[in-house]
Amino acid sequence: MQSELFQKISDYTKTVVKESRYEHSLRTAKTFADLCKNYGLPEEKAWIAGIAHDMCKDACDEELFSLAQKDGRGLSDMEKNMPFLLHGRAAAVLIQEKFGVTDGEIIDAIANHTSGSPSSSDFALLLFVADKIEPGRPQSTDEYRARLFSLPLKTCVLSVLEENIAYLEKKGKKIDPVTLELREKLREKVRSEEK
Repeated sequence: MQSELFQKISDYTKTVVKESRYEHSLRTAKTFADLCKNYGLPEEKAWIAGIAHDMCKDACDEELFSLAQKDGRGLSDMEKNMPFLLHGRAAAVLIQEKFGVTDGEIIDAIANHTSGSPSSSDFALLLFVADKIEPGRPQSTDEYRARLFSLPLKTCVLSVLEENIAYLEKKGKKIDPVTLELREKLREKVRSEEK
């Protein structure tokens, strides 16, 4: 049974995104909760962040700019040129304004689920992972997810991050410098944990 807050956000999300996006959000929330359970992090918060992470994905550019600028972080050149990258930051602002969410980990996870952030907590990094490996993704077989779940947390995140970067490079897409910075930070942490 999910919380009342989860239900309110779920109901709202269902009205503002395509059905396929809503279904993706539900799968992401479930995968995120499973990851949190696996790594000893709060599952209830995962359900909330997971269902909310894409609630601004179908918003127009003007709304994305308007909401994202309220977080005080400024806009990178990449975000200005590709406003869809702002959907996480916009959703992080919206969940605060519309639903009164004040939990910093939930807000950070939603804001940074697209590109990741070197300053994000393990909780936030796992939303990035859940978004990329939920069962609706073509590569996400039961065996694939089981392998990832068996890895130490930072190794799991790094594996998914490197896979995502390789996919974007293969498609000829630009990689957010923040994503590359996160990769280097994770590589250092994984190397030091392996010693």
